Amino acid sequence: MAWLVTGGAGYIGAHVVRAFTEAGIASVVLDDLSSGIREFVRDDAAFVRASILDGVRMTQLFEDHEISGVVHLAGFKYAGVSVQRPLHTYQQNVTGTATLLGVMAEAGVDKIVFSSSAAVFGTPDTDLVTEETPTLPESPYGESKLIGEWLLRDQGRATGLQHTSLRYFNVVGSGYPDLYDASPHNLFPLVFEALLDGRTPKIYGDDYPTPDGTCVRDYIHVQDLAKAHVEAAKRLDEGLPVERVYNLGSGDGVSVREIMTAMAAGTGIDFEPEVAPRRPGDPARIVATGELAARDLGWAMRHTLSEMVSSAWEARRGASA
Repeated sequence: MAWLVTGGAGYIGAHVVRAFTEAGIASVVLDDLSSGIREFVRDDAAFVRASILDGVRMTQLFEDHEISGVVHLAGFKYAGVSVQRPLHTYQQNVTGTATLLGVMAEAGVDKIVFSSSAAVFGTPDTDLVTEETPTLPESPYGESKLIGEWLLRDQGRATGLQHTSLRYFNVVGSGYPDLYDASPHNLFPLVFEALLDGRTPKIYGDDYPTPDGTCVRDYIHVQDLAKAHVEAAKRLDEGLPVERVYNLGSGDGVSVREIMTAMAAGTGIDFEPEVAPRRPGDPARIVATGELAARDLGWAMRHTLSEMVSSAWEARRGASA
């Protein structure tokens, strides 16, 4: 028996696949490589290149492999771009998820761990986000992730599907020197590319009501995130109860200026970030508690900010070697 990991050739997905392997659980990767990287998938995991929109191909995959459950990470993940490409976002994240759930039902596979997002909260009016914080997404991406949670909920009611959704906050770092974040929109790779190009990284706004005036965010290490997926899958396999959603947060935020200071130390490149005007819609602070995930999924912050930076930098430099 194996777990299917959709989007398993991506930065987060590849970490999840390797965490499954290290836990002694076989996995099969489904990825269309629109943003994933084939080299991220080792030979110890079966690989199928296909889209989650391709129900015929996915049906064949379930026939070819003995799948016991699914970790669903595949989708369009760029919140800002989703505003310009709403139909594409909904097609990938809503239609794709519905197609996958339909194929799972036909194959008799009744367990799924869903990759959700902090984007479902929008701009929360609270210092510490919990699973009970109202969901008010502000982008098609955030809306599509919330709809994905609803699809699982409703399919669970209709068919008995066992499910849980993990809401990620800012995922950074690397657990392996050959796995790096290649996103053109995330803070860490944006800073690294600027430094490698000899440009000065930017801070957008330093007049927020925070201790140092810059936005405070919740950063979690990708390896810790991957382990939480494995624990969620194990609980579903063992028939243990799970919450419908879990926040994977640190409970304590880090400011953008603190990130920049850690970047300078971790890369060995001394710089003073350029301060640019605020970007519309950036909340001053988004930090979440991970108490429920700690109780059920062994969730813990096992890496310091320094380790997050150094591991990500090592992987990014390795990609250029």
